[in-house]
Amino acid sequence: MKRGMTGRYEITSVGGEQVRAFIPQPLPPDPPLALSAPRLQLLERATLALGRLDSITLLLPDPDLFLYAYVRREAVLSSQIEGTQSSLADLLLFELEEAPGVPFDDVVEVSNYVAALNHGLDRLREGFPLSNRLIREMHAVLLSRGRGAEKSPGEFRRSQNWIGGTRPGNAHFVPPPPHQVEDCMAALEGFLHNTQKPYSALIKAALTHVQFETIHPFLDGNGRIGRLLIAFILHHQGVLSQPLLYLSLYFKQHREEYYRRLDLVRLEGDWEAWVDFFLEGVARTATNAVETAKRLVALFQEDERKIKTLGRGAATALLVFHTLCRRPLVNLNQVCGQAHLSFPSAAKGMEALVLLGLGREVTGQRRNRVFAYDRYLAILQEGTEPL
Repeated sequence: MKRGMTGRYEITSVGGEQVRAFIPQPLPPDPPLALSAPRLQLLERATLALGRLDSITLLLPDPDLFLYAYVRREAVLSSQIEGTQSSLADLLLFELEEAPGVPFDDVVEVSNYVAALNHGLDRLREGFPLSNRLIREMHAVLLSRGRGAEKSPGEFRRSQNWIGGTRPGNAHFVPPPPHQVEDCMAALEGFLHNTQKPYSALIKAALTHVQFETIHPFLDGNGRIGRLLIAFILHHQGVLSQPLLYLSLYFKQHREEYYRRLDLVRLEGDWEAWVDFFLEGVARTATNAVETAKRLVALFQEDERKIKTLGRGAATALLVFHTLCRRPLVNLNQVCGQAHLSFPSAAKGMEALVLLGLGREVTGQRRNRVFAYDRYLAILQEGTEPL
């Protein structure tokens, strides 16, 4: 449905030139979303896919294992959309503090994303509401170090930003002027907590993402926080017991279409086209996540069977292997701590895995060696090649 422009322009002066900044109307859309039969079917398909994703904890021997790996995969993908070039292996090495040659600024951005996500999760588990305050806290963690650290971490912007172009005057899109940001975000928070005009959590997440990206309330990090918000809304509203839905790969693969749909909302009021695109992404992403989890379980079971053929050394090798299942890049000190093994036993168990082809030493050094579970990493890294 084409409602017409979903906001108004305010003429402001930035750097001595006149700029048209867009101020969106508060949510929900007016008139309300047209929930046609095909759209309701798409919503049902996405909802069922989320249900299967949420039940994945019943399939996995250690649900935190999947969350650990999937969060880091999402961090890499979401940061790549913003131009970083780090790989998942770069991030895991950085977290081991064994990362010679890794592009520091890029990998710090990805590591900050993981920290911001974990901070938000911890706060929600404490009973803190999904709110502008929490969004600002997560933003402060996201920009706590590395690139963007000088761009007002944790604070809504007090100057004009823009999307595309070299300055506001030739930008593709100019978000609201700074004096409108607080009001726009207050209205968005009100929509998130509005129980009088209820939308399903999926629809609410779809609408909120566009509104947040349109407001662009921070000087940097808006895209990453906006994508995190989707998972947090679904988790906060009880659709997902763990925030396992991350759409960055879908948005990365359909980047031009993603931006086109955002423009259609702002300029023509076509919320339905965006919702269809979003729901399709949810259904595909949730389905792919379930398939990935099944493949990982099958991989772990297959490799466990290989280890059990070792005879006397199998018990120690299995303890080392279970550490690799939790962290696909580890050093021997980490193995000792997690598997409760002495250093010689950890080294011997890892050597057995290397001989079986289940582990690989990646540093080429005699000391401070790091080992990778390559087949596990290969599954996680699918689609994470830098843009």
